[in-house]
Amino acid sequence: MEWFDWNIYATFAPFFASQFFNSKDPVSDVLSTLAVFAVGFLARPFGGLLFGWIADKKGRKLSMSLTIGVAAVGSLVIGLSPTYTQIGVGASLILLVARLGQGLAHGGELPSAQTYIAETAPNAKRGLWSSLIYFSGTCGIIIGTLMGAVLATVLTEEQMTSFGWRIPFIIGGLFGLYALFMRRRMYETETFVEETTLDEKLESAGGHHESIWQTIKAHPKLLFQVIGMVAGATVIYYVWAVSAPQYAINVRGIDPEGALWAGVGANLIFLIVLPIWGIISDRIGRKPVMLIALLGLAVLYFPLNAMIGTSAFSLFIAISIALIFMGGFSSIGPAVFAEIFPTRIRAVGLGVPYSISVALFGGTAPYLQTFFADRGMSATFQWYAIALGVISAIVVLTLPETKGIDLAHESVGAHGRRKVRA
Repeated sequence: MEWFDWNIYATFAPFFASQFFNSKDPVSDVLSTLAVFAVGFLARPFGGLLFGWIADKKGRKLSMSLTIGVAAVGSLVIGLSPTYTQIGVGASLILLVARLGQGLAHGGELPSAQTYIAETAPNAKRGLWSSLIYFSGTCGIIIGTLMGAVLATVLTEEQMTSFGWRIPFIIGGLFGLYALFMRRRMYETETFVEETTLDEKLESAGGHHESIWQTIKAHPKLLFQVIGMVAGATVIYYVWAVSAPQYAINVRGIDPEGALWAGVGANLIFLIVLPIWGIISDRIGRKPVMLIALLGLAVLYFPLNAMIGTSAFSLFIAISIALIFMGGFSSIGPAVFAEIFPTRIRAVGLGVPYSISVALFGGTAPYLQTFFADRGMSATFQWYAIALGVISAIVVLTLPETKGIDLAHESVGAHGRRKVRA
């Protein structure tokens, strides 16, 4: 439901942009709406810091309950918000505040969820289990895109603009509140409980353990590696998995119904390949799979953009091919991030640099893509995405191979080095 909430904003932007902004130019309204989409990402690093700290200090369960609750409220606020014609610029401010709240929640949601799955998974199947993150998230994207396709089919364009766009936001908020109820029944991970117990025993014996911030300061390289890995992957992901239908509608002139159905079909392909890539990584390693994904997308980026054309079918083929390769990174990214960090900072250490990278690169990707395309400079954005993808691949080369390591029996030593517990 969290990914559903995040995706429907981009999917329905062409329909509700005029409801929150006052402009005579439809493209300008969409760009303003996508700018708010990008601003929401600016809150993600703060969310990663806040909720990541809560996850590492108070538990994964508490952090995940808080994040889904805030995200759900944000969707309800957008879905029930008055329009620009009713309250003027106040509508734009409501949209901005709601997106900032959701950005805060999403900044802490993904690292907490990734950490929870990784610490729960069997060592030999962590790649497969980690694919559940993007598998479930993609289900949310598919449901959101499918809802857009159904509504665009059933309702007229005028009805979509006047009230149809509100339906997915309200549904997302209500189901998000139900997800909050579900999460409060979760169990804490054994890895976190064990780490907390060891710290308590050490303190009771008069010893001292490193604080979260001391541990983070001892691992600056990990923070920059996360930023570098995510930079290219997040741009390519948001372009192809999230905003491709919206881009095809506004720039390529593909009819909304066909473009949205193409997005649904391609994401179904993505669902199929995610666990396959996870299984492959459990057998041959994380690094080979991630390099195949990133370098393959860099080579195919221009051909795939040319393939989109002006038909919904060609759009479906292009998105599907892109997501098949993207699955190699998305499926095992959660496992890799968890495997390179010690337990004490596994959530916050990932959450802050991850959110910074997503905010700088992923959050601005839909806006930049539309901006350059509107000025006849599509190739500029494509080279930008390719360059970032290559940078991410180079960073992957600097990582150790982490397939199959035991997260439950590793901790941080006195000087920040990882050591195996006796």
